[in-house]
Amino acid sequence: MSIIPYLAGILIIIGSFFALVAAIGLVRFPDVYSRMHAASKAGTVGSGLMMIALAVAAGDFATTLRAVAGVVFLLLTAPIAAHLLARASYKAGYKLWSGTVIDEMKE
Repeated sequence: MSIIPYLAGILIIIGSFFALVAAIGLVRFPDVYSRMHAASKAGTVGSGLMMIALAVAAGDFATTLRAVAGVVFLLLTAPIAAHLLARASYKAGYKLWSGTVIDEMKE
Protein backbone atom coordinates (compact mmCIF):
# COMPACT_ATOMS: atom_id res chain seq x y z
CA MET A 1 0.00 0.00 0.00
CA SER A 2 1.39 3.35 -1.03
CA ILE A 3 0.87 6.68 0.69
CA ILE A 4 0.91 8.61 -2.60
CA PRO A 5 -2.85 8.37 -3.34
CA TYR A 6 -3.65 9.54 0.19
CA LEU A 7 -1.22 12.45 -0.08
CA ALA A 8 -2.69 13.46 -3.44
CA GLY A 9 -6.19 13.23 -2.01
CA ILE A 10 -5.28 15.40 0.98
CA LEU A 11 -3.71 18.00 -1.31
CA ILE A 12 -6.82 18.04 -3.49
CA ILE A 13 -9.08 18.47 -0.46
CA ILE A 14 -6.97 21.33 0.91
CA GLY A 15 -6.80 22.94 -2.54
CA SER A 16 -10.56 22.62 -2.91
CA PHE A 17 -11.01 24.27 0.48
CA PHE A 18 -8.92 27.25 -0.63
CA ALA A 19 -10.93 27.48 -3.86
CA LEU A 20 -14.14 27.43 -1.81
CA VAL A 21 -12.80 30.22 0.42
CA ALA A 22 -11.99 32.25 -2.71
CA ALA A 23 -15.52 31.73 -4.04
CA ILE A 24 -17.07 32.78 -0.73
CA GLY A 25 -14.80 35.84 -0.66
CA LEU A 26 -15.99 36.85 -4.12
CA VAL A 27 -19.55 36.92 -2.85
CA ARG A 28 -19.02 38.35 0.64
CA PHE A 29 -16.38 41.07 0.31
CA PRO A 30 -17.61 44.66 -0.14
CA ASP A 31 -15.49 46.11 -2.96
CA VAL A 32 -13.65 45.09 -6.09
CA TYR A 33 -10.24 45.22 -4.39
CA SER A 34 -11.16 42.89 -1.55
CA ARG A 35 -12.78 40.49 -3.99
CA MET A 36 -9.72 40.57 -6.19
CA HIS A 37 -7.54 39.81 -3.17
CA ALA A 38 -9.65 36.78 -2.26
CA ALA A 39 -9.71 35.49 -5.81
CA SER A 40 -6.00 35.90 -6.44
CA LYS A 41 -4.58 34.67 -3.14
CA ALA A 42 -6.88 31.81 -2.23
CA GLY A 43 -7.41 30.85 -5.86
CA THR A 44 -3.68 30.69 -6.50
CA VAL A 45 -3.03 28.55 -3.45
CA GLY A 46 -5.98 26.28 -4.22
CA SER A 47 -5.03 25.75 -7.86
CA GLY A 48 -1.37 25.34 -6.95
CA LEU A 49 -2.14 22.64 -4.39
CA MET A 50 -4.30 20.78 -6.88
CA MET A 51 -1.52 20.87 -9.48
CA ILE A 52 0.96 19.64 -6.86
CA ALA A 53 -1.47 16.77 -6.18
CA LEU A 54 -1.38 15.98 -9.89
CA ALA A 55 2.43 16.01 -9.81
CA VAL A 56 2.45 13.66 -6.81
CA ALA A 57 -0.09 11.24 -8.28
CA ALA A 58 1.10 11.29 -11.91
CA GLY A 59 3.84 8.73 -11.71
CA ASP A 60 5.66 9.76 -14.88
CA PHE A 61 8.27 12.46 -15.16
CA ALA A 62 6.72 14.39 -18.07
CA THR A 63 3.40 14.96 -16.32
CA THR A 64 5.12 15.86 -13.05
CA LEU A 65 7.35 18.36 -14.84
CA ARG A 66 4.36 19.97 -16.57
CA ALA A 67 2.47 20.24 -13.28
CA VAL A 68 5.45 21.81 -11.50
CA ALA A 69 5.92 24.23 -14.41
CA GLY A 70 2.23 25.12 -14.14
CA VAL A 71 2.58 25.83 -10.42
CA VAL A 72 5.63 28.03 -10.99
CA PHE A 73 3.87 29.90 -13.80
CA LEU A 74 0.76 30.38 -11.66
CA LEU A 75 2.77 31.65 -8.68
CA LEU A 76 4.66 34.11 -10.88
CA THR A 77 1.77 35.48 -12.92
CA ALA A 78 -1.32 35.54 -10.67
CA PRO A 79 -0.07 38.16 -8.17
CA ILE A 80 1.18 40.40 -10.98
CA ALA A 81 -2.11 40.11 -12.84
CA ALA A 82 -4.09 40.91 -9.68
CA HIS A 83 -1.92 43.95 -9.01
CA LEU A 84 -2.35 45.24 -12.56
CA LEU A 85 -6.11 44.70 -12.44
CA ALA A 86 -6.31 46.55 -9.12
CA ARG A 87 -4.34 49.49 -10.53
CA ALA A 88 -6.55 49.58 -13.62
CA SER A 89 -9.68 49.46 -11.45
CA TYR A 90 -8.37 52.31 -9.32
CA LYS A 91 -7.54 54.44 -12.33
CA ALA A 92 -10.95 53.66 -13.84
CA GLY A 93 -12.58 55.19 -10.77
CA TYR A 94 -13.75 52.21 -8.72
CA LYS A 95 -14.05 53.48 -5.16
CA LEU A 96 -12.53 51.83 -2.12
CA TRP A 97 -14.81 50.45 0.56
CA SER A 98 -15.82 53.07 3.14
CA GLY A 99 -14.12 51.06 5.89
CA THR A 100 -10.74 51.14 4.17
CA VAL A 101 -8.19 52.70 6.52
CA ILE A 102 -5.48 53.82 4.11
CA ASP A 103 -5.38 54.45 0.37
CA GLU A 104 -1.91 53.29 -0.70
CA MET A 105 -2.62 53.78 -4.40
CA LYS A 106 -3.39 57.47 -4.07
CA GLU A 107 -0.75 59.47 -5.89
